[in-house]
Amino acid sequence: MKEKQIRALMVEPMESPKLVTLQNDLDSLQKAVSIGAPDQGLIEFVYLEDNVSVLCNEEGKLIGLAPNRRLGDDILCGVFYVVAEDEEGELMSLTSEQVEKYSEFFGTFESIPSEEVDHTVVFRFFPL
Repeated sequence: MKEKQIRALMVEPMESPKLVTLQNDLDSLQKAVSIGAPDQGLIEFVYLEDNVSVLCNEEGKLIGLAPNRRLGDDILCGVFYVVAEDEEGELMSLTSEQVEKYSEFFGTFESIPSEEVDHTVVFRFFPL
């Protein structure tokens, strides 16, 4: 059953993660990832582990959102949220254990130069 509101971790550039409540509908989630963006953003999910993902603005790098955190070889830009998912892919609230784990995981922040973000933008062209 889809939750109308979910507990998620909001991670802003140069800030500690905060526990927030998000409305669990497309329009609200698009607005949430659009903080600091000129237009309402497209949603992208980045896998962290089973049933936990990052919800971010798909165009964050392209529209110049502030660099936020490193994730592997990538850099996430703009505000993002750590969310849980059920087996069907529906968003759901993070557990207390997940809140603690990802608050610690994303608790360290650093200044990331824009030039470094530019090196992570990749365009791939596929022949028809």
